Amino acid sequence: MYPSLTPPRQVKIGDAAAFAGITPRAIRHYHQIGLLPEPERGGDGRRRYRYDDMIRLLWIRKMADAGISLDDMRAAFSEAGDEAMDHAPDIESVLSRLEETLAAQEAGIKRRRAAVQRLQAVGSPLGLLSELVTDRLSQLPPGALCPSDLDALLVTERIFGPLGAAIQASTFIALATHPDLRAEEDRLEAAEAALDDGVEPDDPRVEELAVQRCAHQMALNQAIEAAGLDAAEEKIFEIYDADLKGEEGTTMSAAAAITKMPYDFSPARMRCVELAGRLFGEALADTHSADS
Repeated sequence: MYPSLTPPRQVKIGDAAAFAGITPRAIRHYHQIGLLPEPERGGDGRRRYRYDDMIRLLWIRKMADAGISLDDMRAAFSEAGDEAMDHAPDIESVLSRLEETLAAQEAGIKRRRAAVQRLQAVGSPLGLLSELVTDRLSQLPPGALCPSDLDALLVTERIFGPLGAAIQASTFIALATHPDLRAEEDRLEAAEAALDDGVEPDDPRVEELAVQRCAHQMALNQAIEAAGLDAAEEKIFEIYDADLKGEEGTTMSAAAAITKMPYDFSPARMRCVELAGRLFGEALADTHSADS
């Protein structure tokens, strides 16, 4: 004699979740977003799920496995009509959107994989910068750049784009290949950092450091020209437009950057920076006048 199995007319949320292969929490979420109508509760106050509810849960599970979003599922069921819950949802209208989503995801994965491969090839955080920048620095030996150099390139690329960072790379190439210039750069950085809030802007050290910084920048310029790095910069300008299409959204205006990128500079240090910049501009102008 075979046992007689009588299926229940209703099941509790735990049994419904177990049969559909999901969790009770997921079912409650479907109720909250209107994807699954909330069934009536039994005498004990608990939800009871019928055949039609289970059919919709199974379709939801299948659609989720296919990569269809919950919002698109809701649209598909809405187009099918709640009165037709026991029939397959009309998903034709969302399949094209799903295809577009998958294509975008695939393109994103390719971009991320290319970025990881570049990072592995370069072997340092430098690989996270644009290829235009890393190409300029690729001939330097490992460890030639200081962490602060990479930080500066990161900020410059954000403000002025890959082209600006690639031009700035000339300075770091000169520093990496001239130990005396690197030593002077480190000394000046430490001296400028010592211009804290306890130093008055009119302190004599401010002007002295500005003069020294200007002289250092002129020495860097000479090293850049002697190495032919300035000629390489001109070639970068020529190829930039052709090689870096689609990166227009990576930059912001310098004016906007000033209000958004914090620098913990004291008034004395800011005066030193401004004075050094003015002296350097005047020195360059005098050099060009003498050459002409």
